[in-house]
Amino acid sequence: MKSFLNLTFFVKSPFEKLALGIVFFIILISIFGDFIVPYDPTQIDFRGKLQPPSLEHPLGQDGAGRDVLSRVLSGARLTVLSTFTVIFVVLVIGCTIGIFSAFAGGWIDNILMRIADIWLGFPPLILALGFAAALGASLEAAIWALIFSWWPNYARLSRMITLDILSKPFIAGAEVLGVPLWRKVTFYVLPNAFDVLIIQVALDVSAVMLSISGLSFIGVGAQIPAPEWGSMIADGRAHMSTAWWVVVFPGLAIFFSALSFNVVGDALRRELDPLIRRV
Repeated sequence: MKSFLNLTFFVKSPFEKLALGIVFFIILISIFGDFIVPYDPTQIDFRGKLQPPSLEHPLGQDGAGRDVLSRVLSGARLTVLSTFTVIFVVLVIGCTIGIFSAFAGGWIDNILMRIADIWLGFPPLILALGFAAALGASLEAAIWALIFSWWPNYARLSRMITLDILSKPFIAGAEVLGVPLWRKVTFYVLPNAFDVLIIQVALDVSAVMLSISGLSFIGVGAQIPAPEWGSMIADGRAHMSTAWWVVVFPGLAIFFSALSFNVVGDALRRELDPLIRRV
C-alpha cells in the first residue's frame, strides 16, 4: 500500500496536479466557506436583481438579488458534504453486507446477492429519482435516495474482494490458529481491501456529485433558496439569455469539481490498481 502521508504520490502530470489542487481547494471551501463568504447567500435584495458582475459583486446577483459568489461558495459546502455523506454511508452499508455475505455463504449469500442484482438492474439515477420523489423533495431525501440506489455496487465489490482474500493461505493459517471472525475482518479483510475500495470511492465522488446536483436541478433535491449548485442552475435558467452569470458560475463549479475528482480518481487508480501497474 502506498504511503498516504505524501498525499501527492499518485499525481504525475501538471494536469493531475492542477486537478488535485482544485480538489483541495473545494474541500477547504466546503469547510471554511461560511467564514469567507462576503454576503449572506440567502439574503434577498430586489434592488440588485440580475445585476451583472461588478467590484461589489464579482459574480453578479441572481433573480432575487442574492450574491452569486456567496451562493457558489456556500454551495460547495452543501454539495461536497452531501456527496461525502452519501459515499461514507454507502461504503459502510455496502461493505457490511458484502463482507457478511462472503463469510456467511450458502443461501444467505444467494439471497443478498440476488437483491443486489435486482437493485443493479435499474439505472442508479432513475432509481434515486423514484426514491427522492417518494421521500419528498429535499436535499435529505436526495441523499437517502442515492444511498438506497448506490449500496449494491459496494456490496458486490466488497463481497468479491472478501472471497478472494478468504482463498489466501494466511486465512487458512488464521483458521488453524482459531482467529475470531471480527479479527479476520479487521486485520485481514479490510487492510487488503483498502486499495480497491479507495479507488472505487475516488471514482464515485464525481458521479454522486453530479447526481445530487441533477436531482436538485429537476426539483427533487435541494430546494430554493438553498445555495446548492444544481438548484441554483434550476433557479437561474429562466434568465439564461439575459443574465448568463446566474447559471454559468454554478455550472462551472459543478464542471470543475466533477472533472477534478474524476482526474484524481483515475490517477489514484493508476497507482494503486495492481492490474494497471503490471501493464
